[in-house]
Amino acid sequence: MSVNLHTLSNGLRIVTEHMPGLQSAALGLWVNAGGRHEKAHENGIAHFLEHMAFKGTARRNAQMIAEEIEDVGGYINAYTSREATAYYARVLKDDVALALDLIADIVLNPAFDPREIEVERGVILQEIGQANDTPDDIIFDWLQEVAYPGQPLGRTILGPADRVRAFGRGDFTGFIGQHYGPGQLILSAAGAVDHDEIIRLAEEMLGHLSPQPAAVPEPGIFAGGERREVKALEQAHFTLALESPGYRHDDIYAAQIYATALGGGMSSRLFQEIRERRGLCYTIFAQVGAYDDTGLMTIYAGTGGDDLGELANLTIDEIRRSVGGLTQAELDRARAQMKAGMLMGLESPSARAERLARLVSIWNRIPPLEETVARIDAVTLPRLLSFAEGMAQAGRAAMALYGPVDRAPDLGRLTERLAA
Repeated sequence: MSVNLHTLSNGLRIVTEHMPGLQSAALGLWVNAGGRHEKAHENGIAHFLEHMAFKGTARRNAQMIAEEIEDVGGYINAYTSREATAYYARVLKDDVALALDLIADIVLNPAFDPREIEVERGVILQEIGQANDTPDDIIFDWLQEVAYPGQPLGRTILGPADRVRAFGRGDFTGFIGQHYGPGQLILSAAGAVDHDEIIRLAEEMLGHLSPQPAAVPEPGIFAGGERREVKALEQAHFTLALESPGYRHDDIYAAQIYATALGGGMSSRLFQEIRERRGLCYTIFAQVGAYDDTGLMTIYAGTGGDDLGELANLTIDEIRRSVGGLTQAELDRARAQMKAGMLMGLESPSARAERLARLVSIWNRIPPLEETVARIDAVTLPRLLSFAEGMAQAGRAAMALYGPVDRAPDLGRLTERLAA
């Protein structure tokens, strides 16, 4: 397999990986613009814009977009995160040019037909309603909000319904004009692709774009806090977050190993103590999410209202016990889980294309897999124990609770227990 990186004269970056033996390819445009790039009055526009890309261009209506990709047996999709928007497709190798033409067309030439805006506005309002009715979805938005209050990084990706109701064509074109310059675009392709041919197609379809300065997002500053919503649900939903490193920080791999050992699988401390030994929940996990300048280690569990206090206290106790208590066996197990998950995930061209785009966005290069594995292997037990100690001494945390949570301990009591 060979990875190649090329930059057009206008600043658009192209990264490809040829995977021998494959008959298909995954490719797309990744835009370094997501929820955290929005101003307060724009909250939700990056996601709305992603939806509008499929509603027609100057050359194709919505049905033509769907039919052209499905006529060749492919698929096309998109997503919006807090730091990026992605438009991607999967096709057979002979249809790569068609897929790139479709993606370039929907990203660069959306029609923003007023009738289609209204149709999609209704779809997104339904999506917001569905999220609000799904406790184990909405609680993570609340946790993000209390972790980064009053900041773009703390706002929901979908946006509030009142803002979505107000967006018009000028809002979309303004956001594109500020955030969709060629320097903010990464064309990534993996599978049955030819690097030189992808460059030629990109020059033809994207080379005319004029360079423009990239907007710098507001820094993310972890503040912490609590949100508690009491509602008559079957389960009490509990989330707790501590600040963890951004993805460029030297401790990012220690953070990922720590979260895996704490709550990343059936053998983890939280799963074994709270589910297996105590029977207090069905689902409990810990995970790390990283951004450019900050990150969150998040713990989630669902339990009965009467058991929530015990579950919350036990969660804090497991974080405390990890200080000085993590073993070499736990480190080795978590490290093996990380490496296996990463390598297994790279067996599909879609996963590889996404990984390539993300790495170019972060490093403007493609670190070899061996380099990443070496950084995972470089996390020693003393380093992991030092990280665990730092988490326990954080002093600030964020917590969101939803359901029969009126008798749960407040965040102040939990942080005092953590520091004890």
